Amino acid sequence: MARRARLDAELVRRKLARSREQAAQLVAAGRVQVRGTVAHKVAAMVDPADPVLVTGEDPQTEYVSRGGHKLAGALAAFGPKGLTVQGRRCLDAGASTGGFTDVLLRAGAGRVVAVDVGYGQLAWPIRTDGRVDVHERTNVRTLTAEAIGGPADLVVADLSFISLRLVLPALAACTAPDGDLALMVKPQFEVGKERVGTGGVVRDWRLRAEAVLDVAAAAAESGLGVVDVTASPLPGPSGNVEFFVWFRRGAPAADRERVEAVVAAGPSGVVLPEESVASAGSSGAVLPEESASVVARENQPVAPLEDR
Repeated sequence: MARRARLDAELVRRKLARSREQAAQLVAAGRVQVRGTVAHKVAAMVDPADPVLVTGEDPQTEYVSRGGHKLAGALAAFGPKGLTVQGRRCLDAGASTGGFTDVLLRAGAGRVVAVDVGYGQLAWPIRTDGRVDVHERTNVRTLTAEAIGGPADLVVADLSFISLRLVLPALAACTAPDGDLALMVKPQFEVGKERVGTGGVVRDWRLRAEAVLDVAAAAAESGLGVVDVTASPLPGPSGNVEFFVWFRRGAPAADRERVEAVVAAGPSGVVLPEESVASAGSSGAVLPEESASVVARENQPVAPLEDR
């Protein structure tokens, strides 16, 4: 008798999902049926002969993780303003499952260097793609251009449990002189743990704006200016609103009013009137002069429903 397997592993084996993380997302969304009944547990054991059905859109056309939609949204916002992927050599810092790498490949990247401090997380279709160079057990904070075979034309990053301010010098050093960086700022790892609310969520948009500005100031020390800022179209796992900042050498310093307007609007994109943002900024809310340190740990092993 054939051995039974976990549902998430069986979905990948049957090519009904591109990764176990995606399989977990399909189950959580109620899109998986086993023997005609909706499955609710990814760890459920199924027989190889059991009929398994995935309803809705073909999972093979979806990104290997939910996080892919975040970068796709940023590229959609930055693309009309000149950010390109086609034919470029890219670095995905904090690759994890490979959601960002998946987006870059679909956008025509010539090559992607996928770097992560973890091991064995990268989805199989991404790991085996001939255009992807995999660097696991690699600390982004100490990364060098030499270690990845030369500078990248485009750098993207989604790092957890570490402030971007701590890794910006390394990321800047790994970027070609005329290259671009589209980095995701996670306020929950920038403002200091004493300012993070219940459930690990930064709810005050003023603190979110200060987080973005703090990261921009750190980038300036590495010779990087800000081309544009946009909110991630999807929140983090706990509901945090996150932001992408497009950095480039020769670009101007961050425009505080522009940053505050984008952050105040959030993913909705409905920018508040300038006077509303200005008055809110002077409402007496305490803003950190300098964000407190955060625990310097990069992408630790993720839970099944982790974004990336």
